[in-house]
Amino acid sequence: MINNRFIIPFAILGFSLIVSTFIFSGTWRKIKSENQTITVTGSAKQVIVSDLGVLRGTLSVEAATALEAYRLLQAQKPILMEYFKSKGFASDKVNVQTITSFPNYSFNQQGQNIGIRSYNASQTIDVSSSDVQLIKTMSIEISSLVERGVNFQVNQPEYYYTKIGDIKIEIQAAAAKDAMIRGERIAEATGRELGALKSARMGVLQITPENSNLISDYGVNDVSSIRKEIIAVVNANFEID
Repeated sequence: MINNRFIIPFAILGFSLIVSTFIFSGTWRKIKSENQTITVTGSAKQVIVSDLGVLRGTLSVEAATALEAYRLLQAQKPILMEYFKSKGFASDKVNVQTITSFPNYSFNQQGQNIGIRSYNASQTIDVSSSDVQLIKTMSIEISSLVERGVNFQVNQPEYYYTKIGDIKIEIQAAAAKDAMIRGERIAEATGRELGALKSARMGVLQITPENSNLISDYGVNDVSSIRKEIIAVVNANFEID
């Protein structure tokens, strides 16, 4: 006959093991369920061609007096405007900024200001066109106006793509699709199936010169080249079944 003093402790121990097993099993299933995710990065790239060019420069002169500097500047401007007109730009299509003027001071060997030496006068002027090749050509040849006494210091031309908004959603969708394809391949390689999308984060757009490796956490917006690449990146988190 089994002693009752042994039955009760063993019963309690057995019950405890059953409860512990149940709790452990439930906890494991919860942990397993929560951890079955995969994070992948998808990207998409598209070549775009600039459809707007901007040419900007500064007309500048130096003279003994402020009035003389102003007159010299005004004398050079018609020659520059004539050049723009010859390229198809009417006067109302040429953006002319306000004239700025400042004195240049002379200093002795001790560094003391001994008076005004001359005056500078300058004026920023720019034109824009959908003919980006014309803008490129002008940026190269406009410096030849110095032969006619025109001191126009031209900046590097700027090239823009004005339809970024039209393709932004399209290229981000392509990057998301690429992320899904990558996720499916990884899941398939491990004998699993890709589940529902849990979250997605869009990276900043990168607009770089064609075949460039430029990249920035804050995004790149290249204006130096006519042909560019727009790159979108998406970080996606999927469930794994």
